[in-house]
Amino acid sequence: MKKSLILIADDEIRLGKLVSDFLVNSGFGVLTVTDGKQAFDIFNEYRNKIDLIILDVMMPKMDGWEVLKEIKSISSVPIIMLTAKAEECDQLTGFKLGANDYVTKPFSPSVLVARVENLLKRTGRIGGEQLVSGNLSIDLIEHVAYIDDRPIEMTPKEFDLLVYFIQNEGIALSRDNILNAVWNHDYFGDLRTVDTHVKQLRAKLGLFSHYIETVRGIGYRMRCKDEDVDKS
Repeated sequence: MKKSLILIADDEIRLGKLVSDFLVNSGFGVLTVTDGKQAFDIFNEYRNKIDLIILDVMMPKMDGWEVLKEIKSISSVPIIMLTAKAEECDQLTGFKLGANDYVTKPFSPSVLVARVENLLKRTGRIGGEQLVSGNLSIDLIEHVAYIDDRPIEMTPKEFDLLVYFIQNEGIALSRDNILNAVWNHDYFGDLRTVDTHVKQLRAKLGLFSHYIETVRGIGYRMRCKDEDVDKS
């Protein structure tokens, strides 16, 4: 199985080296940079290979917030923010811009590695490179979903939603569970966001929209059965 590749962006060289060593010892591949512009340039160069980013807030050339905003506008790659600040407003800024997790310095490198592993598992970027169910397949490395080998055009959040559904196939998922898993626990939106994205996702699944079932009084369930589908 391919090693998950982590991009570390931190202008504290010693800290970056320490985190890198812990990740490498845990079996990860690592790229390290020391400023925000390098982080964005390296991500664009290796976009389809990077599985997670550890991003410091205070960096030269581009700060972490700028890099986070730019990357999240084009990708759903998981991002953990690092900062020396513990203020709640900074955490809220990160989550509103799309950060998946937030770690305040100083921190334990071993705990950071555990959070990296958990986030990779939760976002489907570890433990396998492809999900297949019914007529759907998802390439977790290339970040592309297919119907019968035909790629589906979708937004990063629609992709994350489809991955979450397939990873929990057969389970009735409440709107709260979906919102917390796909939009993070600190997302300040309402449950209609889930309904809107499910509607959009069903439209893109076309003949296979029935894969996403509505569970009355609960939410939704993915059940990839195709015996009743006319594909003519």
